[in-house]
Amino acid sequence: MPASPASVTPDTPPPPEEDPLALERQVCFAMVVAARSVVGLYRPVLEPLGLTHPQYLVMLALWGRSPLSLRELSDSLQLDPPTLSPLLKRLETAGLLERRRLPEDQRSLAVTLTPAGRELRSAAEGVPAQVAARLGLEVADLQAVRDGLTAVIAAARAAGS
Repeated sequence: MPASPASVTPDTPPPPEEDPLALERQVCFAMVVAARSVVGLYRPVLEPLGLTHPQYLVMLALWGRSPLSLRELSDSLQLDPPTLSPLLKRLETAGLLERRRLPEDQRSLAVTLTPAGRELRSAAEGVPAQVAARLGLEVADLQAVRDGLTAVIAAARAAGS
């Protein structure tokens, strides 16, 4: 029998459906669990491509536009350059991209796809559909989720500035 509001004490919290601090009611918890779960589904899909999920994100950005400066890539991926650098080094070692200093500004680094990096794109085109199939959801449904999350991201950025 659920506790009535009058009988709730600090030792007996309200039932989860009424408790504003119930773990399962928290947006942050749902987002973290969803992110971990979905990224985990990418692992076996990306493995044959020789990519980890963070490396896949880098490649997605570069398949959209290459070359990019390190700053542009950092901004696109919402990653600090020190976090991004080890990913770029591993992708360069794998022969998928090159990092070069710009002659006009030696402080700036240009990141460019190699021919092998450009070729990998065709093999990666099936990744979104494979992930949607693993989730048992339609691509259109996932796009709607993405649109909702994009709105949350924009609201969080606006609230933080």
